[in-house]
Amino acid sequence: MRYYVVSDVHGFYDELMMSLEAKGFFDDEKDRKLIVCGDLFDRGDKAKELQSFITDLLEKDEVILIKGNHEDLMLDLIKGWDNYSYTRSHHHSNGTVDTIYQLTDTKRFDLLVDPDLVKRILVDTPYIKDIIPKMLDFYETEHYIFVHGYIPTILEKENGCTIHHYDPDWRNATKKEWDEARWTNGIKAANDKVIEKGKTIVCGHWHASFGHALYEGKGQEFGEDADFSPYYGEGIIAIDACTAYSKKVNCLVIEE
Repeated sequence: MRYYVVSDVHGFYDELMMSLEAKGFFDDEKDRKLIVCGDLFDRGDKAKELQSFITDLLEKDEVILIKGNHEDLMLDLIKGWDNYSYTRSHHHSNGTVDTIYQLTDTKRFDLLVDPDLVKRILVDTPYIKDIIPKMLDFYETEHYIFVHGYIPTILEKENGCTIHHYDPDWRNATKKEWDEARWTNGIKAANDKVIEKGKTIVCGHWHASFGHALYEGKGQEFGEDADFSPYYGEGIIAIDACTAYSKKVNCLVIEE
């Protein structure tokens, strides 16, 4: 099987299409699947186009979806709707409310005047009905583990710093532990020596430029010399290109 792996697309449909086209995804006639390591929406302006693309791939059984922290944000927003969750600043700053506007063809006025109608439209979208329910905490092959933030770790304070430690039972982590893992800086965890022997963990969530800047001394995290290409470290490949900033989507092609 050939896997095309992306992460943190965040609604940037055109950038995703350019990346997949450049890697030959649309011309590939062999058995292949797209793996999305979380955070499909929230920031770009083509949520409906991306929703349609992912729905089509689901129908063809050509995509594997990993849940990201932004999917959790959307579910949390819906859960707290009756308590006016859609008015909270973090749901606006993270782009979740803007995604609602895009997917439901509504505007701020509609949300203020008839929030229940907006909710009814939202929960009937393919994103909520079909896409999120198909998302996994992780996907594992013979040589790779695909996650959003990272695998669940054990956190401990050492000399005033929070250090990640390997949890040998991470595959059996609780929902709460996976919810927390989706926010983990996987690059730091890998450099704390949390690795899976014999496998490579492919993750998103944290901009790859962090690893290049901090652990390789290559440029800054942000700026003209920032490197948003995939970060390769011991036991890890981090692929979040910080698309909202770089306007690029990294795509790995992996044969398994």
